[in-house]
Amino acid sequence: MTSFLPRRREDSRLREAAWVARCVGDPQTTPLTEEDLTALASYLQPLEFERGAPVFRADEQPAGVWIVRSGMMELAAGTGRRKIVVQMLYPGNVDGDIELILGMPLPYSARAIETTRCLFLASESFEALMREHPTVARRWLSSVAARVARGHQRVMGLLGRSLVEQATRLLLDEQIDERVLLPQRTLAAMLGVQRPSLNKVLKDLEERGLITLGYGRIEIKDAKGLEALAR
Repeated sequence: MTSFLPRRREDSRLREAAWVARCVGDPQTTPLTEEDLTALASYLQPLEFERGAPVFRADEQPAGVWIVRSGMMELAAGTGRRKIVVQMLYPGNVDGDIELILGMPLPYSARAIETTRCLFLASESFEALMREHPTVARRWLSSVAARVARGHQRVMGLLGRSLVEQATRLLLDEQIDERVLLPQRTLAAMLGVQRPSLNKVLKDLEERGLITLGYGRIEIKDAKGLEALAR
């Protein structure tokens, strides 16, 4: 029985590597070889964070790259009333690689919103992977470019918009299976507004039958109606 354990661990690591590969880049344009996947599997480290636990802190040099496997992470800058939630990371989201590539400190802190499992590539492992496996490097960089482009589109889409338009766009961006599993204080921090201002908008959307407000969650009832308001 025990003779199968090393093989099972190896198979499990390869499955995790294949999952990561699907999260970064396009398998159709840049397929990875078995050697690429084996190398990626050898570098991945599983890490688990309890709810509320810090993952990394702003202004630190990145220790590596985090890929969220399960759970949810919050990226935020500032504290207290000046806190701004930059982004929420869900399974399949990646962070830390852009700062590693650019040699810059992390611009925000991260914490686990719920029990969160990550797959971690230490900085030395990430650099070795990029250096020794050009196909992995090309695929990873295409993923970085796509994320930067999406970030620019999101910022441009919010410029000059009313709070109603910004709030409806945020709800659509953050919904998973027609549910937004974030409290209103987090949504307000993501928009950079006070919670009472956002609550007024959300109450109006609820009265229109577009959403239903719950404790720490929002149900999307009419996505098409929200899309019409977000344009």
